[in-house]
Formats: sequence, C-alpha cells, structure tokens
Amino acid sequence: MTNGTGLDRDGCFVREGALDRVSAPFAPVVAELGARIRERFGPGRLHSSYLFGSVPRGTAVPGVSDLDALLALRDEPTDADRAAVSAVEQGLDAAFPQVDGVGILLFGVDRLRSERERYDHGWFVACLCTPFSGPDLAAELPRYRPTSLLARETNGDLIHSLPGLREKAAAATTEAERIRLTRGVARRLVRTGLTLVMPRWGGWTSDLAESAEVFGRYYPAYAEQMCAAAHAARTPAAYPELLDELLTGLAPWLAAEYLAVHGAKAPRP
Repeated sequence: MTNGTGLDRDGCFVREGALDRVSAPFAPVVAELGARIRERFGPGRLHSSYLFGSVPRGTAVPGVSDLDALLALRDEPTDADRAAVSAVEQGLDAAFPQVDGVGILLFGVDRLRSERERYDHGWFVACLCTPFSGPDLAAELPRYRPTSLLARETNGDLIHSLPGLREKAAAATTEAERIRLTRGVARRLVRTGLTLVMPRWGGWTSDLAESAEVFGRYYPAYAEQMCAAAHAARTPAAYPELLDELLTGLAPWLAAEYLAVHGAKAPRP
C-alpha cells in the first residue's frame, strides 16, 4: 500500500516497474536485448541486469520512448565492454523503430555495492530499476527515504556538469545532435528539480510532467521554465531554441539553489 507519493506506509520508496508492465510493442526489443547481453557477456561476466525508465513502468510510447538498461558485471568494465555495449545500443536502435534510442549503463557489481554509491547508484538500482536477469542487488541494499542526503548524492553535481553541457551544446552542429542533447538536458533538469524539493514534498515520481508540477509548488517563479523542460524531454524537436535558454537560465539557477539547499555531491575517485 502506498500513500500516493511513491512511498509505502513506512515512508520508504516503492520500487518502480515490473517486467509484466512491458507493453506488447516493446516486448520484442526487451527480448532481443536479453539475447544480445547473454551473447556478449554470459553468466561468467554478468552478475545481473535491469531495465529502467518508461518501458518497465508501462508508460512507453512507440516511436517516442527509448529503452534503458543497466548491467552489473562481476568485475570492472573494460573499454572493450563499453564498445560492445555501444554496438548493442546502436544495433537495437536501428532494428526496432518502436524505440527512439537505446541506453545501457555499465558498472562493476562491487561499485554498486560500495558505500560511496549507497545513495546514488545503489538507490537507483534498488528503487528505480526492474530486475531483468541474475540476483537482485536490491536485497543487499537498505530501504530508502526521500532525504536531503539522498538528494545531495543523486543530483548534487549539476554545478560541475554545466561547463561540459555548454561545450556539448556549442559543438552540436546538426539538428539531430541538438534534439538529442535537448532531450537529455531537459530530463536532467526536471529530475534535478524534483529531487531538490523531494524531501520537502515527502514523495517520489518519475513522471516528468508531475515532477515539474511538484517543483513549481515550491518555486513558482521557475515553474513555467520547468514545465517547458518537461515538455521538451518528451518532444525536443518542438523546442529548437530551448536548449540554450535552459543552459543559460534555469540550469545555473538550479545548480546554485541545489548547492545551497543540499550541498555538493561527494567526490568520486
């Protein structure tokens, strides 16, 4: 039983997604993802795999949504592993028109279990990922609540990411590049906005429109910009000028406010 804000009666996150929520158009993509992962890594290298995002939540839209997955390897990933994953991403994206992009995160299992990732990628796996194959790492992780510590360790690095995002925007010369970057930046800002207010709101949602609406309750002066970002995250081609506006307006303000409210994310090696 949940309280309507993504938490259970104890105030802990309710895990998102389930394999039985994958809709029919996306089932063959997921099946092929599993086959290609097994072919590349096999049980000797792969500890477990997970889906996340709209596909396991059952809200994916054919031709619009992407497919997201996370692989936990028994050892640290190599450059060859990353190249293999990139080939899988490109192959699936080309073979299945119902997905608009495939993204696969790759980690060593020890890193996901580590103390430094407890409130970042550990939380991500335990709460936002749907087990796809192998033993579920969530069994080794704590239950999570929407605290300031969690907010800091998940999105407290936006201020350090801004220069790189601006460089990417300046280097994006084609329409396709800018559309993809707009989508990614918009998603990140909406999710950062949600985690900024998450401890005050006392809840969680991965729905981008709802995230923007919740954020706007606490920062009405920026509500319109955040709603525009939420729309652009789903339909970036409809907002050709928004990328520059976000990176010069909403993003620097959000990064500074986040730092003031929750502090900076702990450095990673």
